[in-house]
Amino acid sequence: MDDKEHRLHEVGRREVLVAAVGGVVALAAGGLCRPARAAAAQHELPELPYAANALEPIISARTIEFHHGKHHKAYVENLNKLIQGTEFAKRSLDEIITATAGQADKAAIFNNAAQVWNHTFYWKSLKPQGGGGPPGALRQKIEASFGSVEACKKELAGAAVAQFGSGWAWLVLDGERLKVVKTSNAETPLTSGVKPLLTIDVWEHAYYLDYQNRRGDYVDAVLDKLIDWDFALRRAS
Repeated sequence: MDDKEHRLHEVGRREVLVAAVGGVVALAAGGLCRPARAAAAQHELPELPYAANALEPIISARTIEFHHGKHHKAYVENLNKLIQGTEFAKRSLDEIITATAGQADKAAIFNNAAQVWNHTFYWKSLKPQGGGGPPGALRQKIEASFGSVEACKKELAGAAVAQFGSGWAWLVLDGERLKVVKTSNAETPLTSGVKPLLTIDVWEHAYYLDYQNRRGDYVDAVLDKLIDWDFALRRAS
């Protein structure tokens, strides 16, 4: 090998070594970054489907800001802390709820996961200029199950008002029929084999700034002016 060939050989060898070292460094850097990404919060606070003031005057922007920006957010943050480093760290919200329901040693995880789910569902159950009558396909289901839309609304309102303490009133699909159920605290119909279509939050933080102790007025206003029957129809389809 002459001098020129030797120099070219050495240059090529150095380039291979540099590339190899660079690959190792890149791999190491990637390895350091991946755990950081994995450590990031898996569950995030979902954005509202509308502006914070969009439900006024039925629900004020101030209530929404506290309810969504503080209460709902706190459930998300608590859940992420509780599941970090556990078997639930990479599981979906629905999977966490199903796996922890009824287990006393996992009650904190269940409560926060279910409250994240329940609140997200509640925001979707409402819309600006909602209420009114349900679309035809849903009306037929309601009439077949309750006799009339008014009877359905009356049963929903009754469940919401009668729920002792904090909780939820739900319109659910059980097989082919609709029915109204209520759950306390963080409980959710997801664990009962029925399909939720709508919910009304009757925790005090949902209405107390606007209605104080007049839960019935809040419930009636939601059903008359905000409930999203179209969302319920999409869920039932």
